[in-house]
Amino acid sequence: MESFEEKLQRLEKLTVDIKKTDISLEDALKAFEEGIKLASGMEKELDKIEGKIQILMNEPEPMEKDNPPTLDLFSDDSEVNGTRR
Repeated sequence: MESFEEKLQRLEKLTVDIKKTDISLEDALKAFEEGIKLASGMEKELDKIEGKIQILMNEPEPMEKDNPPTLDLFSDDSEVNGTRR
């Protein structure tokens, strides 16, 4: 599996290749398609990383083996400050 940095280098190379004046339209299209797929996958990776960072930043205590990160995405919104709405 390629690392994020390797994918970024590939995307940069594709960008340079597309800008060449001697590239055929067919080759430019292939490079563009590959670049779009690569960029989309990288965006998903970044979204996952951002989610993990948000979880870690919102933890009240440093993460340890006995204190794994938790998600409050599915908490009961009908209860606020110990009282029901």
